[in-house]
Amino acid sequence: MLDRSWAAAGAVALAAALMMTIGGAQAADDTKYPDWKGQWGRMPVRLPTQPSHDQTKPWGFGQQAPLTPEYQTVLAESIADQAIGGLGNFPTTLGRAAGMPNMMMGFGPLELVVTPDTTYILIGWHDHYRRIFTDGRDWPKDIEPTFSGYSIGRWIDEDGDGRYDVLEVETRGFKGPRAYDEAGLPLHFDNQSIFKERIYRDKADPNILHDEITTIDHALTRPWTVDKRYVHNPNPHPHWPSFTLSRTTHRSPSARKTIS
Repeated sequence: MLDRSWAAAGAVALAAALMMTIGGAQAADDTKYPDWKGQWGRMPVRLPTQPSHDQTKPWGFGQQAPLTPEYQTVLAESIADQAIGGLGNFPTTLGRAAGMPNMMMGFGPLELVVTPDTTYILIGWHDHYRRIFTDGRDWPKDIEPTFSGYSIGRWIDEDGDGRYDVLEVETRGFKGPRAYDEAGLPLHFDNQSIFKERIYRDKADPNILHDEITTIDHALTRPWTVDKRYVHNPNPHPHWPSFTLSRTTHRSPSARKTIS
C-alpha cells in the first residue's frame, strides 16, 4: 500500500510538473506574437458616400477599381437599380453574410485574438468572425465554399527582434453572392476570388493597424491592393455593441447576370 501511495503521489507530481512545463513553454511561446489586444475601429475618413473598400475614396466608380468592361456594366446596373429602390448587386441588405472582403470594412469594432495555431478576427455584424489558421497546415484538397472563405496565415519577424510583427494571409474557397461594398462594386460571379493580406501594426504609430488587402479576381484586369486602417480604442474596457440585421422590403428586386 505504501508503494502504491508513493507511486500515486509521484504520478501526480509528474503530471503537475508537466503542466507547469507546458504552461511555461506556452507563455514563452506567446512572447513571440504581437500584442493586438483591444478594440479596433475603422479609421474615419470624410467621404461623400458611406465607407467603401478603399477607405480613401468614395464608393461606386469613385473607387477606381480596375474592373473589366463587363463588370463595369454590372456596377453601373447596380447603382441604377439602387437609385429606384432596389438592392443592386448587394444582397447582404437582406441580412445575408457579406463575406470577404466586405467583412473587413470595420462598420463596427473589431477584436483580434492571437493564438499560436489560429488568429481570430471577431466582427459582430452580419459576419461574426474570421478564423485564420497559422499552424503550418497546407490547403485542403477540397474546401467547402463559404462567404468568409478559408484562410491560412504565416507569421513574419520583419525587423529581426525575435517577435512576429506581420501576419501574411491568403484566403480562398468562396461562395456568393458577394460584393466589395453597399454600392454593389462587384466580384466575379464565379467566386474564384483570392485575397492576400499583410496585417501589421504601424511602426510610427502603434495605435494604427494596417490590413493591406490584394484582390485577385476575374472581374479585375489586374490585382487590386488597398490599405485598410484601423484605430485602437484606448479604453481598456470598451463597449462591444451587437447588431442583428432584419429583412427589409424593397420596391424592385436585385437583378444579377451570369457572365461567362
